[in-house]
Amino acid sequence: MIPFEKKELDGGEDKAVIVHPDLGSLGQNALEYRLEEAIGLALAIGLETTSAQYFGVRAPKPGTLFGSGQVDQIKTILAQDDANILIVDGTLSAIQQRNLEEELKVKVIDRTGLILEIFGARAATAEGRLQVELAHLDYQAGRLVRSWTHLERQRGGFGFLGGPGETQIESDRRMIRDRMAKLRKELSHLRKTRTLHRSRRQKAPWPVIALVGYTNAGKSTLFNRLTGAEVFAEDLLFATLDPTMRQFPLPGYDKAIISDTVGFVSDLPTQLVAAFRATLEEVTAADVIIHVRDISHASSDGQAHDVEQILSELGVDLEDGEGAPIIEAWNKIDLIDSDDPDSIKLPEHIPDNVCPISAATGQGVDALVEMVTTNLSRNHNIETVKLPLSDGKRLAWLHENGRVLESEQQNDALILAVQMSNRNWGRFHAL
Repeated sequence: MIPFEKKELDGGEDKAVIVHPDLGSLGQNALEYRLEEAIGLALAIGLETTSAQYFGVRAPKPGTLFGSGQVDQIKTILAQDDANILIVDGTLSAIQQRNLEEELKVKVIDRTGLILEIFGARAATAEGRLQVELAHLDYQAGRLVRSWTHLERQRGGFGFLGGPGETQIESDRRMIRDRMAKLRKELSHLRKTRTLHRSRRQKAPWPVIALVGYTNAGKSTLFNRLTGAEVFAEDLLFATLDPTMRQFPLPGYDKAIISDTVGFVSDLPTQLVAAFRATLEEVTAADVIIHVRDISHASSDGQAHDVEQILSELGVDLEDGEGAPIIEAWNKIDLIDSDDPDSIKLPEHIPDNVCPISAATGQGVDALVEMVTTNLSRNHNIETVKLPLSDGKRLAWLHENGRVLESEQQNDALILAVQMSNRNWGRFHAL
């Protein structure tokens, strides 16, 4: 078995320089935010960033991505900062990565490799570790083509392999394929188990609400606010990797289930989207999706677009309205300074599916819960029920499992207008 080979990048003596190849697709502000995000990604695994800048790349060089003059500039920056790691905030081919390392004499890691390092360090559950290992091996498999010396120095090799050579590379590639096949089989079993659990939940009368959003948008803080749980929540990119599910009280229901998922990010590696598809499928089976947005972030619209793009890839219907309703929770409104002319401003007219909140302070969270309840009950039926005043048991049941819209006393009876799902009406009439 090939061990999950991973070299820790845990800060300490490691200093990183970040460079972003500007291919002309981003505006000035977007470039600045992209660099800030790359610094946050480096910080997430404890790397000290000494400098971060972008280089205009009109025609990417097949050998190094950057032009020779730019490579010389990067070498000077690395020497001045005494940095031993170069993070390229983009995608590098195996050849480009190897050539840059040979020229610069430092470790070179691209955006995909950096995110994989974070996921490898953060995955806590057995399923999470399997998913990360699969994604990492998929990434490494692409590094084996004509890049053996690169692999030996940059990743440290697999530990038991011999020297360079086509036969050895083929052998290593075969072992990676075998290990990936085994991982996919194990994940397939876990996926079946997860599907079984999901089908059981669907048979129960409890709605499922899924939190999605860009990394560091505040999903885990909102999750903790709603459930009273203590899920790890920090001002850190990818603070949550392993999906967490908890029950929480919801008006009109005896309980509901809420799921906190991994945060999305622009240019999320395809290996990770594929590996985490099983866990992200929880989103596709949800009754309501809450898209948590950091509305105080200057690039909030761009982040929302990235999230919607990944949701589309997962099969979530965003267009014709036949899928689960999506609510946008505009989070971190407590960070918006209305007296500051340069601060972000909320629009005068808030869309119907939007609820401004502060997960940190609790502002607007009650309104969000009410909006979730309204969306869950949009296809529910309203019936009139007549109960004796002495029938406290069924009256309590109606309050727990439905919404009592009106209540009127007539002699020794209560006349109630109650809104509930067809499933709950069936349970009620069977009482």
